[in-house]
Amino acid sequence: MGKKLSDRFGRKIDYLRLSVTDRCDLRCSYCLPKGFSGFEEPENWLNFDEIERLVGVFAKNGVSRIRLTGGEPLLRKNLPDLAARIASLPGIKDLSLSTNATLLEKHAESLKVAGVTRLNISLDSLDPGVIEKTTGRDVLGKIISGIDRAKEAGFSMIKINMVVLPGTHHEEIGRMVDFCRNRGLILRLIEAMPMGDTARSLGFFDLQPVKSRLAEQHGLIPAMLPGGGPARYLQSTDGKFSVGFITPISQHFCDSCNRVRLGVEGTLYLCLGQEDKFEFRPLLRAGATEEALESALREALALKPERHEFRESPKKIMRFMSATGG
Repeated sequence: MGKKLSDRFGRKIDYLRLSVTDRCDLRCSYCLPKGFSGFEEPENWLNFDEIERLVGVFAKNGVSRIRLTGGEPLLRKNLPDLAARIASLPGIKDLSLSTNATLLEKHAESLKVAGVTRLNISLDSLDPGVIEKTTGRDVLGKIISGIDRAKEAGFSMIKINMVVLPGTHHEEIGRMVDFCRNRGLILRLIEAMPMGDTARSLGFFDLQPVKSRLAEQHGLIPAMLPGGGPARYLQSTDGKFSVGFITPISQHFCDSCNRVRLGVEGTLYLCLGQEDKFEFRPLLRAGATEEALESALREALALKPERHEFRESPKKIMRFMSATGG
């Protein structure tokens, strides 16, 4: 094993979010603008051999958590095959998947067999009309069927990601709490990040009052859950229900950031809220040695900034979330 990775601020980097496509079958208002067509050309996507090789370098240097993301990762053909290849790499201890679940009913069992251990599922409302308005499609039934199939396939840790937008009623959050509690799901409430003009135009919903209210209403106490991401969790005293809060605007988590993101075309993004990045595709396609890739990785991590500036410079990031990886 190589020397474990850290950035110039002493933060250990052990988590890679790996985008396998920038395409999606939905058009969530905070992620992709209507009519957007500027996707990466498929010939520029890293192929499975390139992904496996590069992830192997990450793993050799202490990255033990991988999350498959997109766009919608289940649109990538033969994704379970890639998942199995990554799960078998020495050093990988946790392989998870972020999905909108519209295709999960079809793929849940093969993903479980491949070695995916945890799922994060996007679900912003239980109102069919709200879902159709937010995503551009009437897909609530498909999402819930996907969740149920994943439970049947043996996924015991499923997190529901609810992006809370301005105008969301407290009753809607309450319904989501009940839905997750009754199904044994972990709820995560997320403040939308101002990435691209579309997301910025939606505004910001401060989750701190929601956190205090839910803690009081349900007798929740602070807790730690597996995953390695930025959520701060509260849990019921019996341990049967947990809710996490991802608050990049009202309470940033930059001082403990342990992750980087690899775009589908091989661009390593060092921060969601900054433009620092490093291109790995040219190295891979030029036949770079493992030592050269390892050196490049350490060079890239030297670019990781101390923190984002979503509050100070909300118009700084022009790329969309789908281009960065979830």
